[in-house]
Amino acid sequence: MLEQVETYGPEETFSFGKRLGENAGPGTIFCLDGDLGVGKTVFTQGFAAGLGITEPVNSPTFTIVQVYEEGRLPLYHFDVYRIGDVEEMEEIGYEDYFFGAGVCLIEWASLIGELIPESAEWITIEKDMEKGFDYRKITIGRERQ
Repeated sequence: MLEQVETYGPEETFSFGKRLGENAGPGTIFCLDGDLGVGKTVFTQGFAAGLGITEPVNSPTFTIVQVYEEGRLPLYHFDVYRIGDVEEMEEIGYEDYFFGAGVCLIEWASLIGELIPESAEWITIEKDMEKGFDYRKITIGRERQ
């Protein structure tokens, strides 16, 4: 089942991410896709806030994974945009994160689709300039959109 939410500014995108973070359980994997500049980082910052993480959250573009342990659950924030080969994920021990006690949020997850478990939640953020500069459509479901 797909859920769609429309937001009309970064604050609403942050708030929606926060609500998901508040309800996230251990072992959950969220796959986050969307074009550059669509608001994935704002969404992730909200998600982290929902887990009780207060430290600054930025996209781990060059480190691939950033671990935040201060919240009610650990957050494993991946950005796999620069992954050239899925073997790089094996080198960082992705399975320990994917199947650990925390929550994974993976930006650009479709690039490593073969590694993503079927139980993962897929989140796609899209712009529609006809509805305004800050408009976003956020779609969540068990299937890649």
